[in-house]
Amino acid sequence: MTAEPENETAESDIKDNEAESSSKGGKREKPSRKGGLRESLLLIASGVVVALLLQAFVFQNFEIPSESMENTLLVGDRVIVNQLHGEIERGDIVVFEGWQHQDTIKRVIARGGDTVKCCDAQKRITVNGVPLDEKAYLHPDDFPSGEEFEKVVPKGRLWVMGDHRSASADSRAREEQEGEGTISEDQVVGRAVAIYWPFSRVGFLSTPETFAKVR
Repeated sequence: MTAEPENETAESDIKDNEAESSSKGGKREKPSRKGGLRESLLLIASGVVVALLLQAFVFQNFEIPSESMENTLLVGDRVIVNQLHGEIERGDIVVFEGWQHQDTIKRVIARGGDTVKCCDAQKRITVNGVPLDEKAYLHPDDFPSGEEFEKVVPKGRLWVMGDHRSASADSRAREEQEGEGTISEDQVVGRAVAIYWPFSRVGFLSTPETFAKVR
């Protein structure tokens, strides 16, 4: 009877152990379908909560109801309104609680402490003596104003006008009311930052450069 060499026996044992170890180590547990579904639902729920919070406290949408802001904003356009707007600047387009207690949208022409006047010798509106070049946003078939006025805007208030001046009931038409046509900064809901509907008109709403010259 021939005895098996010890080294061959040892090598056989090692191979068997390696095979067993490889077999055990090679097994990978498949991820639980229930766990993956739970994570997906959690992510969706988190996204919904964030969207609702943003809509409630940061962003709001507003549909343009009239021709008063043409051609910058057309009837039916939908805009995103930033409710965390910070300080309102001249030239900003703002949504505010209007004179009839309805949300209204206009452009800020002058702020508290400014003197706004219509018009100079070239029929331009001036703010603190600086004429505004309104070609960039004024309705092409319109003019700065059909009525003359001069107003020192009270502190904490805003003088607002539509871009389609002849179709806009704005600060000029409210001079007999409280604030002499101006609105309180506290009435501002937010600043319109972009058009999001219809897709053909999607774009950001920027502040015209002419207002940068006003001091």
